[in-house]
Amino acid sequence: MKRIVVKVGSAVLTQNGEIAFERMRSLVAFLVELRKEHEVILVSSGAVAAGYTELKLDKSVLKNKQALASIGQPILMNMYAKKFGEHNVLTAQVLVTAANLNKLDDIARIKNTIDTLLENGVIPIVNENDATATEELVVGDNDQLSAYMTKHTASELLIILSDIDAYYDCDPRANSHAKILKVVHEIPTSELEQSANPNNNFATGGIVTKLKAANYLLRSNLEMFLTSGFDLTNVRSFMLQNKHIGGTHFTTKG
Repeated sequence: MKRIVVKVGSAVLTQNGEIAFERMRSLVAFLVELRKEHEVILVSSGAVAAGYTELKLDKSVLKNKQALASIGQPILMNMYAKKFGEHNVLTAQVLVTAANLNKLDDIARIKNTIDTLLENGVIPIVNENDATATEELVVGDNDQLSAYMTKHTASELLIILSDIDAYYDCDPRANSHAKILKVVHEIPTSELEQSANPNNNFATGGIVTKLKAANYLLRSNLEMFLTSGFDLTNVRSFMLQNKHIGGTHFTTKG
């Protein structure tokens, strides 16, 4: 049994300014199936987007973003609780900050909490504590947060479910001949130094933040799988049937 972190982005969880309920339902069904064979930790974006459904504030302003996260976090957690509850699975909220991830004592406490939850069949749902984070002490995006959580919880694999379905040899939006890089052992420095270019109003990353997350894990001999969160066919094949059809597997092995 592996311990796996699954990160889902705002672009997947939201549509037209609303929570995408069917995608969330499909995600939950996949995670319930996955946890039959593995320990599963979920890192979920979407709190700010969920808050925005109730109060339309300009999220580019830090205090507004924090207020939206405060409103949206319980809304998002309630949605997850209900959907996992349909499968008789209990969930728990774990909020962390960059400050927590810079202190060994805090890291140990976070891991102990998650260990206890998993031992008791509970799915931990992790997010950055946007409501209290400052501009100086912020992880920055949930791609990085999920990579840190993978390492610090002794997980073996990070799965990122995104609106970006894989890592390509060039930008697929600009080049129709772009090819998926199915297995990646090393990421060029030039790729890591590009500017982030998120596709969704509520997203904070893009391919660059995903490559940085993958690079962080590769340096620790850990693995990452990047694939679509809109259609879970590829992640289901990769994790449940041991077939790599689509998506990119970042690994030092092989």
